[in-house]
Amino acid sequence: MIEEKEKMFQAVEAMADKEGKYLTFSLASEEYGISILRIKEIIGMMPITSVPQTPEYIKGVVNLRGKVIPVMDLRLRFGMPVMGYTERTCIIVVEISGQAGMLQVGVVVDAVSEVLNVKSEDIAPTPSFGTQLNTDYILGMAKMDGGIKILLDITRVLSSEDAMLLAEAA
Repeated sequence: MIEEKEKMFQAVEAMADKEGKYLTFSLASEEYGISILRIKEIIGMMPITSVPQTPEYIKGVVNLRGKVIPVMDLRLRFGMPVMGYTERTCIIVVEISGQAGMLQVGVVVDAVSEVLNVKSEDIAPTPSFGTQLNTDYILGMAKMDGGIKILLDITRVLSSEDAMLLAEAA
């Protein structure tokens, strides 16, 4: 009984750590969120220079005010079908920690929605989908407006191999 209470307390504490402001965006028909503390800026689509011998989801690099920023398509990273870019498609520039320090990466999303203040009581833990599915990159599920927004740990969305590839691309 005490063990169960301790586990419940730890789960509540873990959700409290995830409380805060999230930039929400859509991919296909799903809504996702990234902590606003990771966001550097949001830019419209711009020409992307492809880099040879990178995975399909790493689109290439952009020149953002003289700085070369690697860009990945989050839709392709998550194994979703390819969709043509629209006037709502944009690049969210995020800052992640890598082996070589902080790295800025552009993430292509279908559309940016809004900034939400997510309270710990609105965050449910990531459901278990079995041992075959890696969900380490999901912080939790925010229950908002009768729906669910998937909160992402953007650093974990990129594997260490991806971070090295992106650092090399930049």
